[in-house]
Amino acid sequence: MCGIIGVIGREDAAPRLIDGLRRLEYRGYDSAGIATVVNGALGRRRAEGKLDNLAKLLVTNPIAGSTGIGHTRWATHGVPTERNAHPHATTRVAAVHNGIIENFRDLRTELSAKGHKFESDTDTEAVVHLITDLLQQGLGPKQAVAAALKRLHGAFALAIIFAGEEELMIGARRGSPLAVGWGEGEMFLGSDALALAPLTRRISYLDEGDWVEVTKNGAVFHDETDAVVERAIQLTAITGASIGKGNHRHYMHKEIHEQPTVIADTLNAYFNPADWTISLANLGKALNTVSKVTIVACGTSFYAGMVAKFWLERYARMPTEVDIASEFRYRSAPMPKDGLALFISQSGETADTLAALRYAKSQGQHIVSLLNVPESSMARESHAIMRTKAGPEIGVASTKAFTCQLVALACFAIAMGRATGAIDARMEHRLSAAIREVPSRAADVLQHDESLRKLAETVMHATSALYLGRGTSYPIALEGALKLKEISYIHAEGYAAGEMKHGPIALIDESVPVIVVAPSDDLFEKTTSNMQEVMARGGKVILLSDAAGIASMGAHATASVELPTVDPFVTPILYALPVQLLAYHVAVAKGTDVDQPRNLAKSVTVE
Repeated sequence: MCGIIGVIGREDAAPRLIDGLRRLEYRGYDSAGIATVVNGALGRRRAEGKLDNLAKLLVTNPIAGSTGIGHTRWATHGVPTERNAHPHATTRVAAVHNGIIENFRDLRTELSAKGHKFESDTDTEAVVHLITDLLQQGLGPKQAVAAALKRLHGAFALAIIFAGEEELMIGARRGSPLAVGWGEGEMFLGSDALALAPLTRRISYLDEGDWVEVTKNGAVFHDETDAVVERAIQLTAITGASIGKGNHRHYMHKEIHEQPTVIADTLNAYFNPADWTISLANLGKALNTVSKVTIVACGTSFYAGMVAKFWLERYARMPTEVDIASEFRYRSAPMPKDGLALFISQSGETADTLAALRYAKSQGQHIVSLLNVPESSMARESHAIMRTKAGPEIGVASTKAFTCQLVALACFAIAMGRATGAIDARMEHRLSAAIREVPSRAADVLQHDESLRKLAETVMHATSALYLGRGTSYPIALEGALKLKEISYIHAEGYAAGEMKHGPIALIDESVPVIVVAPSDDLFEKTTSNMQEVMARGGKVILLSDAAGIASMGAHATASVELPTVDPFVTPILYALPVQLLAYHVAVAKGTDVDQPRNLAKSVTVE
């Protein structure tokens, strides 16, 4: 996750910006930069690599100004060079940005035709040129930002400053968190409370769709309709376990809501927006030479591997095996010549997965690990790594790490299909377009938070629950059941919907809620046939589907949740979110320890 800090104060901003960025280093980054308003003009300093490089640059080439913004960046659109580092700027506007601007190519084309000169490969640069264009049309800064936000598609947090406006900074959020810090005669913006902790304890959080005008004396909040609204000021601890939770009660809830941002961060590591292609660099083996893919993982990561098996076989036509790490190595499984073994772990320290990796390596497999911690043991022992960019995940029950794994695996499947010839350029464009939608659609799914909280009240009294799905929805059913077990301690099982009649249907009665994961894809009719079998036996069905699915079967279910209509390729990523939220709200209603459920550890480092 990228980091944002903004200061509108009484002293030079640069040292405070650097300090704030240091507190955001835990998120990971590969370049950094700051911009300030200096004597009415915009000054900017950026550096590739660690924050120390930027700090050294500021020693030799200092920058004044009491109003400024700073950013630590993961390379997304464009390689990690100084010209792609944030802030991005014109002579009139500078901005830092977390997230993804989906329609930046259209904006770039439109603005280039008007004479705007782009200097980077990033999506963010389109934002500063769009605001500049609106300023050139005679709008003031506030009006220009309000108009620009209505043109942007995607998930983002923005902090913006203007030439000639030393008393103004504007922030905005859609799908990415952003907080306002309240000082005495000075104000701040930050991507979380940790960045603001040394500066103030008084924090306000922007709601979804909000934008805010910040001056030295306060802040004026606007909702997505531009109406002025109030946002509460909260006191936050400078240190302690609660830091970084924002306005969320639990880390798990915060991490669920971070998914639009971290999905975008992960996607941008593999997706080239210039030509709508997927690029997997430095895998150390040509994908068209792979004879078979073997995927090994534990727990939630194993379910991500199950989805990947479906994608690799259906779209890339690549023979794929997926196995539980704790079982795999004890079979002494024969490994094929030219095989690629893919190991999935959030921490990169999972003992069973690491042991399985060593076995596969001894069998001559090319080892690729999909990790959220690139400095881990598995990273060191792999031939190559793929990275998720979920940032630190504090809650024991994995949420954002899982969806980031799915995004990376979807990109892997597309790249494999292109390498083998199973996917042509047109299909790659279709699948890439579908996955590019996911961050903003994930933000849409999170709007069901409150309705899922109410729905949880009907599930919390159950002693057992079932989750059903077919195709890529089957692993999501398994994941939904696991989440409910992990944090609410309700017995739950996930099943392939077609297997119900082969035994599990005996469990159905009026006391057993049945959550059906059923996007309106080519398996919808078969899934809903199984759903009707459940209802005929008194089962209480909660249907997760899209508009077409709800129109077809919603009236027959006890309750339903309508999710966005998207390409079937990406439904497992989006449908993971409501099963996470349902489990979360059931656990909260039951009063369990959501972030640290009994008997569980975040990283299982012993067998």
